[in-house]
Amino acid sequence: MEPLTRSEVFGQLRKELYGDQDSSHSSTHIFIILGASGDLAKKKIYPTLWWLFRDGLLPEDIYIVGFARSNLTVENIKAACLPHMKVTNEELDSLSAFFKRNSYLSGRYEDSRSFEQLNNHLSSLLGGENANRLFYLALPPTVYHHVSTNIRNHCMSCKGWNRLIFEKPFGRDLQSSQELSAHLSSLFKEDQIYRIDHYLGKEMVQNLMVLRFGNRIFGPIWNRNSVACVVLTFKEPFGTQGRGGYFDGFGIIRDVMQNHLLQMLCLIAMEKPASTSPDDVRNEKVKVLKCIAPPDMQDVVLGQYVGDPSGEGDSKLGYLDDPTVPKGSCTPTFATAVLYVQNERWDGIPFILRCGKALNERKAEVRLQFTDVPGDIFAGRCQRNELVVRVQPDEAIYLKMMTKRPGVFFSPEETELDLTYRSRYKNVTLPDAYERLILDVFCGNQMHFVRSDELREAWRIFTPLLHQIEAVKRQPIPYTYGSRGPSESDDLMQRAGFRYEGTYKWVHPHAS
Repeated sequence: MEPLTRSEVFGQLRKELYGDQDSSHSSTHIFIILGASGDLAKKKIYPTLWWLFRDGLLPEDIYIVGFARSNLTVENIKAACLPHMKVTNEELDSLSAFFKRNSYLSGRYEDSRSFEQLNNHLSSLLGGENANRLFYLALPPTVYHHVSTNIRNHCMSCKGWNRLIFEKPFGRDLQSSQELSAHLSSLFKEDQIYRIDHYLGKEMVQNLMVLRFGNRIFGPIWNRNSVACVVLTFKEPFGTQGRGGYFDGFGIIRDVMQNHLLQMLCLIAMEKPASTSPDDVRNEKVKVLKCIAPPDMQDVVLGQYVGDPSGEGDSKLGYLDDPTVPKGSCTPTFATAVLYVQNERWDGIPFILRCGKALNERKAEVRLQFTDVPGDIFAGRCQRNELVVRVQPDEAIYLKMMTKRPGVFFSPEETELDLTYRSRYKNVTLPDAYERLILDVFCGNQMHFVRSDELREAWRIFTPLLHQIEAVKRQPIPYTYGSRGPSESDDLMQRAGFRYEGTYKWVHPHAS
């Protein structure tokens, strides 16, 4: 069987999403990027739209309109985005066609007249007055109120659909999130609001449902009788690198744990949904969140990285050495928290969420560690089985298991059953998470977006902890740039029930 080309893969994806009805695919669509001059727009949104355009996945009559405070031209935007767009020489004509569909306006986010001018521009495009309009708010949350109000009052399509994409953070705590949700729900219906968590667009995160509910072998063991603990890990090998001032307003719990890791926890812990329809899936995720109590402070370890004197470049600098970070800041750049899902399937099983910056590697994974084999006949030489789903880098699923050591020996040895995507699917290029999610918005599929009740429950879980940390100004434990994080995190994991033997490390089996 011949391997599929990238275009064929995307063609199948488009058919799966649009089906045989392509009427909406051929009508006029306008994609409005608010915050078009920012980093997110130039590094992610414009490149993603280009990739979708190049592969024939955007509607035929598509217009892209940038809006920001800065006085820019389409040529300025093109120059800023090109380093991130991965354009080959053969694609230059297609790139020109893409940018011919772009336009740009400058204006103020709080100014209603600016949005009247934006609407006049949208209506002036061919078919623009009745076009479907998709607004991407690539903006700081501080302007969400003004922008969403101005969109509702001045920029809605008369006959087409209107959809808005919001980037995290969706508030700072339960109260601010509820205020934002109440404001948005007063302007738009829930099916018009797309709260994007790009982790929900990643291949292996989306694979969790198929892995769980498409395989008979996992059903009977996916519960408290066989699982000892679940570890969800997010590690980055770099620090805040000049973004410390922005990061300091949120911290690692708000930045990663309350959203990315909690979303993955839901997919691991939820019951089988009635179908794969977006609301059926999200209903089950909400049920999981409702069973989780806020973590106690004794079940949390906080850290903040310090420079490595023997390191090179940025690794010599600690978090507090970032000139944009307030002096003496207590904001954590590392956190481990133990949560418990108090329901029949998971009662008493620890879900350990661990995330941090300036660590020893880049890694995001889900690890289910199973209980010890009862009635051991191998004198304690068997280690616990583990099922590991590696989200990034090098997407893989592998099962750590015991086998007989090869040769004349009769002793058990750790090995793995391995599915590494790069070796199994050699000629398939996986779509970027933003490609999947933006395509979902065009199709009106909200499965991989956060619903308002999901958001409320997520903040309910973490708000008491965040308020307590900030009230007592709890000092994070220092850890060295490039290390595994504070040793206290390992101690907490061990107390919770995770067993780290240190006798085995996954090796990429097909590395040259």
